[in-house]
Amino acid sequence: MNILRLGFLRGALEIKQFLRQRESVVFTILFPVMLLFIFGSVFKNTIAPGVKFSQYFVAGMIASGLVNSGFQQLAIMIPIERDAGTLKRLRGTPMSPASYFIGKAILVTASTVIQIALLMGIGIAMFGLHAPSSPEKWIRFLWLIIIGSTCTTALGIAFSAVPKNGRGASAVVSPIVIILQFFSGVFFVFTQLPKWMQEFAAIFPLKWLTQGMRSVFLPDSFVHQEVAKSWEIGRTALVLLIWTVIGILFSIKKFKWTNR
Repeated sequence: MNILRLGFLRGALEIKQFLRQRESVVFTILFPVMLLFIFGSVFKNTIAPGVKFSQYFVAGMIASGLVNSGFQQLAIMIPIERDAGTLKRLRGTPMSPASYFIGKAILVTASTVIQIALLMGIGIAMFGLHAPSSPEKWIRFLWLIIIGSTCTTALGIAFSAVPKNGRGASAVVSPIVIILQFFSGVFFVFTQLPKWMQEFAAIFPLKWLTQGMRSVFLPDSFVHQEVAKSWEIGRTALVLLIWTVIGILFSIKKFKWTNR
């Protein structure tokens, strides 16, 4: 109970610190919204009966938002905190590592909820996005958010050990996220990408998150536009769970509290 209490207290502090960093707020929460405005306003073509590219793009950006809030945010912020000596000082307090990670998970959850609410609201109001049309789709949407956030949070903590210092973290992490967005069907229709890109993207969780979100927000008829002619819901859950386990194992083994 003490671990949970300290974790929630740490989470509240993480949110306050995040909101005070305007650059982080803009890049993590508002940048995807700006991309939605740009791409949604420029590309208005129809890619399937009853489906415009803007609707397709919103579904992809919601999935990408999980990666921005979880993987990218933590993989950049943790090395910065490590450089500043924050993590080293925390190790000398009664706060356990578990409480620290709970605090980070709370921050990811809060930023994810805000980002998804903004993207859904703008998508429905301006770009014709359809809200989930059945209880089954709402349930699918919920577990995709839960598993996706858990997966990207674990991977973000694990990958935070890769950058050698906080100054270079953004240069290491951001290109990886951008490349995966291009390969995973966020900026382009996935089936129009070269086959080798599709096969490469299928290794990583973002491809499956985007496909899962399409199954929630796009009409069922769009399933014939997918590579497998199916939403592959079971495989999506399996891939995300496998990456979650990988992230947790690497977080336990490789996480560093100092640069030494």
